[in-house]
Amino acid sequence: MGTPTFVLASASTARRRLLQNAGIQPFVCPSDFDESQIQLENPAELVETLALRKAEAVAPHFQTALVMGCDSVLAINGEIHGKPSTQEEARQRWLMMRGNYGELFTGHVFVDNTQNRNLVKHQITKVYFAAVSDEEIDAYVATEEPLKCAGAFALEGKGSVFVEKIEGCHSNVIGLSMPLLRVMLMEMGYHVADFW
Repeated sequence: MGTPTFVLASASTARRRLLQNAGIQPFVCPSDFDESQIQLENPAELVETLALRKAEAVAPHFQTALVMGCDSVLAINGEIHGKPSTQEEARQRWLMMRGNYGELFTGHVFVDNTQNRNLVKHQITKVYFAAVSDEEIDAYVATEEPLKCAGAFALEGKGSVFVEKIEGCHSNVIGLSMPLLRVMLMEMGYHVADFW
């Protein structure tokens, strides 16, 4: 079996960079799937379903491709949070997050058109937030970085200074678990080096 085109069904520059840093040059094709269609209370089930729908929306456009879909949410005290839609929402989120921890869930899906097969998994990473001041929250929210990220922070950006520690996969917090990617590729019959 030949190596299919690796397609990333996501507009996330962070996910694309993670893949590129690992030697994979994905063809980027954002799904534009309407996430509001899916309402689930279980964060693992939610991210897996959203990642699958994103990959399935893109897969028909490619005959021989391995399409990857991803989706992330942060759960704090059992409550699911995606990207905040306003600065005030981001500020309220940070008031809840500071001095607390959250669990970052990322759904990972491969839709393989060459094998007519799907693989769905998720990864969880625990993130501990610093007890930041109101002034720090206001300054961070003003950068608008929190509005672009599930959980209202970017580990690879300015938000990194407010994360005290992480338990679990570091790259999962950025949007894609690279160790899980390797395992999933192997389960699909590939090796990560096939895409270098």
